[in-house]
This record gives sequence, structure tokens and C-alpha cells, in this order.
Amino acid sequence: MRWALVKVSLAVTTMVVVAFAVPLGLVIREMARDRAFSSAEREAAAVAPALSITTDRDQLERVVASAGSDAGMAVHLPAGDGQEALELGRRRAAEADIAAVRKLGRASTTGVPGGSTLLQPVALSTGKIAVVEVYVPESDVTNGVGTAWAVLAAVGVALILGSVAVADRLGVRMVRPAQRLVEGAHDLGEGRLGARVPEEGPTELRLAAVAFNSMADQVVQLLANERELAADLSHRLRTPLTVLRLNTASLGEGPAADQTRTAVEQLEREVDTIIRTAREAKPQTAAAGPGAGCDAAEVVRERMAFWSALAEDEGRKWRVAGADRPVRIPVARADLAAALDALLGNVFRHTAEGTAFAVDVHNGEDAVIVLVSDAGPGIPDPEAAMARGRGSGSDGSTGLGLDIVRRLAESTGGDVRIGSSVLGGTEVRIWIQLDGRAPASGGHRQMRRRRPGRLAALQHRSRSR
Repeated sequence: MRWALVKVSLAVTTMVVVAFAVPLGLVIREMARDRAFSSAEREAAAVAPALSITTDRDQLERVVASAGSDAGMAVHLPAGDGQEALELGRRRAAEADIAAVRKLGRASTTGVPGGSTLLQPVALSTGKIAVVEVYVPESDVTNGVGTAWAVLAAVGVALILGSVAVADRLGVRMVRPAQRLVEGAHDLGEGRLGARVPEEGPTELRLAAVAFNSMADQVVQLLANERELAADLSHRLRTPLTVLRLNTASLGEGPAADQTRTAVEQLEREVDTIIRTAREAKPQTAAAGPGAGCDAAEVVRERMAFWSALAEDEGRKWRVAGADRPVRIPVARADLAAALDALLGNVFRHTAEGTAFAVDVHNGEDAVIVLVSDAGPGIPDPEAAMARGRGSGSDGSTGLGLDIVRRLAESTGGDVRIGSSVLGGTEVRIWIQLDGRAPASGGHRQMRRRRPGRLAALQHRSRSR
């Protein structure tokens, strides 16, 4: 569009300049020609009074010399009354042209080598017609024409360049908002939900930007509703099923107990399938938009209050550290609650009754670490456990819990690590970035190269508490 406007402006301005400059240049040339021949007529008129009085050669030569044009003026006197034809000065016009002017009795111009001549008839006292010839060089006819045309050309070029520059600026004013609209649509299509378009430019593009931003807000709201639904599924189905599965272990032996446990396991597999399908249908999105977030300490206290009742029933010791003060993180409350429920549910599901567990929250300058540890047997293959949609493989786990946690951490630019805890079992470390950077493949490993002691200090604090 920008170059189209420039081309249109260039074409229109060029046509306007040509339409005005060419006729004006021709007028200037005609004015220079008229000026040169008007001067020649004045010179011829200066000699006419002397010719009407006398035809004496000496006197006429003095008159021609006084006119200052003896080099370019000639006087042709006809023969008569015993006098021969007399010619003063250099004759350039043809004899036939001089005779025609004498016969017709009116002025005429004719071309000669190097220019033109003005042939002016003058009546003598004898009744004969003399002809005054004034030479007009070509340089006099074109005097100032070249300069005038150069000025016209310069003005025309300046007008064309000015119009092109103005059209380019107008094109930029129109094209840039359109480019931002395209870039915003591209970013939104790639899953960067925070992409918005500045509402600037022409009225039509401003309205398009308003409509785009409204659409993006609706998309964010719809995806937020979907995340809430997925989290609600996790809360309402996985957590009660975990409690139900643990309670079936106390039913003892017998066909009814076995059938109940089988039914619960089948129901749990079906729920896992439903949740997996819902999560696979959810597109990969960026972190929550500006202003979104929650108090991690409050969410940790709330979820630990929920799981503490079951922990007391199973004789599990538990503790919470670092959740006594507010800790703001750029993560939706429902997402963090779902991640904690997934990890704590794994503790109850994959460790024996009486196994202790703990949740620690560490608040740093640019990151928050949430540690969920237990005193169980640990995970023999952490890499396989972190693989998307896979568990350790030894107990039929689907890996959905760790996938939920991984998505949560990567949405802020952080990551998840599995290691050994101070309790002797598994420790899942959730690294949550606070500076709002986009997810990076290097996770906090890149940040650790910039701040060598940062992660080690946080880990030391978590293990010493």
C-alpha cells in the first residue's frame, strides 16, 4: 500500500508538472523571441526618419552608426531619379525577400544562417520604398530561455520529490497500523495471548484495532474459562478419586471389596482419559496477561488444609514452610491449586501410609521456588516421569500431574526439576519466574549462568529449614 501511494503520487504530480511546465516553457520561448524582434523593430524605426529626409550615403551611414547596429543592420535603397541602387551594411536576406517586402509594403522576417532578419519597409521622399534589414542572432532569440527552463525543471523536480515524500509519510501512517494489526494477528495465532494492537492511525484502522483487541480479550477469556474448567475437573474428580482409592484399601478382603477396588481403578482410568483429552485439546498458551496472578502462600495454606485431613487419617506427618507471608506470582490461582493438588495427590497415591511430606515456598528477587518433597521411595527415572503424558511406567501413572506442573512453570519462563529430598524421597522443585519473560528452552539454567549463586542459595535455604 505504501509504494502504491508513492507511485500514484509520483504519476499524478508528474502529469501536473508536465501539463504546466511545458506550456510555460513554450510561452517563455515565445516571449524571448518577441523581445528580440521588438528590439530589432525599434532599431529599424530609428533609421526610418532619416530615410524619409535624405538618401545621402554619408548621412545614412552616420545614422546607422548612431543607432549602434551597423554590424547587424543593412539599408537597401532602390534606384531612381538617376541614382543607382544603394546598399549600406551587410546584406544577409535574399534579394527575392527584399523585393517581396518592397512590393507588399509590410514588414517581414526571414531565416538566415545564424539567426533571422527583420525586413522593415520605409517610404522615401521620392515615393520609392527602401528596406531596412536588421539581423537578429539566434542567441538573442533564445536569450534566457535555457535558464528559465532549468528553473522550471528544478521546481518541477522539487514538487515531484516533495509530493513523493508527503505520500510516503502518509503511506507510513496508514501502513504501520496495518502492519501492527498483521503482527498482532500472527502473534495471537501462535498463542501469544498478550498480543494487542495500538489503536492509532486512520479511522478505519483504529476501528479494526479496537475490534482486534476486543476479539483477543474474548479469546483470552474463553481460554481462561477452559483452564478453569480443566482445573475444576482436576479438583472435583482426581482429588475425591484419590481419597476414594485410599479408602478402598481399608475394605479388607472379599469379592465385594475386590469389585469395589476394581471399579474405583476403572473409574480412575476413565477420569484420567477425560482429563488427558481435555488437556490435549487445550492449545499451548503464554502466561497470564498483565495484572493476572495470585498469592502463592495463600494457595499453599488452602490446599494443605484440604490434604491435612487425609494425612491425619493415614498417619502422615506434614509441614509447611515459607507460607506465612504473601508471595505474589504471575500465575492464576486455579492453575497453582491444580498443580499443588496434582503433586500432593501423587504423594498420597505413590507412597505408603505414614510417609511424611512437606511443602516449602521460597521467595526470591526474580523467582519463587515451590518445593514438594516426601519421604517415600523416590522416582527411579525422573526423565521418564517428566516426559509429557508419561509416568514412571512402573505403576501405570499417566504423568498428567507432572504435565500440569510443567505447563505452569514454563508459562512464566521457569521449569520443573525432580530430585532427592532431605526427607529421603522425591523432591519436585517448581521454579516460577517473576519478571514476565517468555518461556525459554534453557529455563533457569540460563539465569543460573548469569547469577551463579542464586539457585544454590535458595536450595540451601530450603534444605536447611
